[in-house]
Amino acid sequence: MPLNSLSLSRRLKKIRALFSPTWCLAILVALDGYAFMHPVLREVSAREYSFWLALDNWQDVMRVVGLLEIPRLVLGVGLQVIAIGLILKARIAWAFSLVLLIGIGTFAILGEAGRAGLGVYTLVLLIALIVYWRRFDRASVTAGSLFALVSVVSLLIYAVFGTLYLGDEFNPAVKDAGTAFYFAIVSMSTVGYGDITPHSLTARLFTASIIILGITVFATSISAIAGPVIGGNLKRLVKGRFSTAMRKNHIIIAGATPLALSVYAGLRRRGDEVTVIVPPGMPQEYPAATDLIEGDPSSVEVLHNAGVTRARYVLALRDDDAENAFIVLAAKEATGEGGAKTVALVNTSKHLEKIRRVQPDLVFSVQLLGAELLARAINGEPMDGQAIADLFFAKVEPQAKPA
Repeated sequence: MPLNSLSLSRRLKKIRALFSPTWCLAILVALDGYAFMHPVLREVSAREYSFWLALDNWQDVMRVVGLLEIPRLVLGVGLQVIAIGLILKARIAWAFSLVLLIGIGTFAILGEAGRAGLGVYTLVLLIALIVYWRRFDRASVTAGSLFALVSVVSLLIYAVFGTLYLGDEFNPAVKDAGTAFYFAIVSMSTVGYGDITPHSLTARLFTASIIILGITVFATSISAIAGPVIGGNLKRLVKGRFSTAMRKNHIIIAGATPLALSVYAGLRRRGDEVTVIVPPGMPQEYPAATDLIEGDPSSVEVLHNAGVTRARYVLALRDDDAENAFIVLAAKEATGEGGAKTVALVNTSKHLEKIRRVQPDLVFSVQLLGAELLARAINGEPMDGQAIADLFFAKVEPQAKPA
């Protein structure tokens, strides 16, 4: 029975991993976009293919579909693409989804009768996105590029179809898609050659909207792509040059072992400031926001860069016992007596006495801990707080001074 319960628990965990809030929200956003543009798709599919082939020009197509249906189609397709960014947990995709959903909700509630249900669904989805905003915390070039692509393509569709619909209100009149595309690009980039000019109020307002949206889209797209790159470089610069003076009363972890990662996570949950030292080229799975220094943790200079003189503890948690001993010696050399306390991990129990010779403040042995816990459990011995502390840390006995 316990085995069945354990198996069921593991299956439930796998199912929850597949249906994470980010994936569920991305699917719901995509469905919202599809529901919003469904009337356009229904109108197109209701007519036979020969009907669309019989239309002579773009103006006829626009009159059948309707100019106001173009924004609906653009918003719907935009949400489909932005859903991919939500799967990537991109913060910019989250923000862009909020903007599009606000537009869709307003249009659904005020635009036409019979769409109030979609408006309520969109409102609930907006609230869910706001509740789970912490899960969308990534800023990447991929997400920024996706945002830029969706923005530029959406604006281009709006500009081309709007120009074709208002073709007779330009001088000279715009009759074909190629000329409309040219005018859209010139207006979006604010070049304005003047060879095609609007001569009615509606066409002028439409052109002004393309210019304003073009400036906004291009500026936002550039910041969305360049922001993560520049931010990452600045973050590395700040970590490398300025954060040394800011480290105080922190804990230094040397190593990238599974134990080191678990200790880091536990300390951060408790609000402790932690600096990690990892040898260059060593694979590590620390979070992106970790105060991480690449260097030899047994180097006094590297320890000084990590602020060892103002640290509370230096934890030597590498998978090599000799390296852990060297880290303890380097920390003692860097801080002297009364400096940061040192903790050394012993990976092989036969090295315990050798590690004790370098006199770390605390010695931690996973093998001895596991063996003692198992022995106490088999014999039914009590496990009080002091017993647990003694098991976790084998305190070093001070060496006797020679007479």
